[in-house]
Amino acid sequence: MKEKSAAKILSKPRWPRIAAWVIGAIALIFIILGIYWSRPPDIFWVNHTIDDERIVVGYSSTDTLIRVAETMLDKPGGYLSNDRMPPSVFLDNVPNWELGVLQQVRDLARVIRNDYSRSQSQSKEDPDVRDAEQAFFIDANSWIFPASESEYRKGIEGFRLYRDRLVDDADTDAQFFARADNLREWLAQVEKRLGSLTRRLGDSVATSRINEDLAGDPSAEASNPQPDRFEVRTSWFEVDDVFFEARGTAWALVHFFRAAEFDFAHVLEDKNASVSVRQIIRELEASLQPLGSPVILNGSGYGFFANHSLVMANYLARANAAVINLRELLDQG
Repeated sequence: MKEKSAAKILSKPRWPRIAAWVIGAIALIFIILGIYWSRPPDIFWVNHTIDDERIVVGYSSTDTLIRVAETMLDKPGGYLSNDRMPPSVFLDNVPNWELGVLQQVRDLARVIRNDYSRSQSQSKEDPDVRDAEQAFFIDANSWIFPASESEYRKGIEGFRLYRDRLVDDADTDAQFFARADNLREWLAQVEKRLGSLTRRLGDSVATSRINEDLAGDPSAEASNPQPDRFEVRTSWFEVDDVFFEARGTAWALVHFFRAAEFDFAHVLEDKNASVSVRQIIRELEASLQPLGSPVILNGSGYGFFANHSLVMANYLARANAAVINLRELLDQG
């Protein structure tokens, strides 16, 4: 009887145990990859000069745009926003970080097309910049026909051609006009992005806000009736999404402001505004300090637990205030 029982035990199928071990191993691999892929890239040093130590106006901004876009695509795990397979499909923080970076790449690319590369509104636009700028505006979640990465690499290649033409003395068609009015155009875009992010980060604790859309203009009108209050509280499930979008925005802007510090050095010196750019960079760098928590905490403003969104909003608000001050300095004659 005992021999039959032992034989019965030995004859039990082993595939459930093997399947459990395989599933566990795959899950462990996914967790390790997820943690590794979720680490944001380090800040890199902006190139000020070409290999032969020659300085060309516009080289820093264009080269930095290329390198920021390449880092977004080539970081560990690659570009994850349009991935449909695990573990990428489970990582929502990285795609939101990529969204923040991509938005800044798009804004700077558009300003280069419309302002930096043209002397005036009636000037002919640069064909390489035109095609490159358009490539960055494809849907960030497109995974096939065409894939987002392939289009963004076309944009990178277009700006690389423009950059190489800038440093070619024989090519007089490629230009970069480092003027105060051109810099103001880009700063206006940055101001709007930072203002929106600051409000969205603050909505992690706010419940409603007063409608001030028509404030300051007694004759202003809206197409639809406007309520007196808006419900603005950010969902608990979306707090980390806004936070990492803000982190991606700040990461890209650190590089772009460093590049502007080089390309617009004479303009900033003439307006005595170099210190304003340094202050903006300092606030943005402070917003990128490493997280000391494995999750994004959303405590109340004066509660027991931290609120990472409010801390991020504080840094971005201070950076935005410095951007506004810089624009005012550039407006002065």
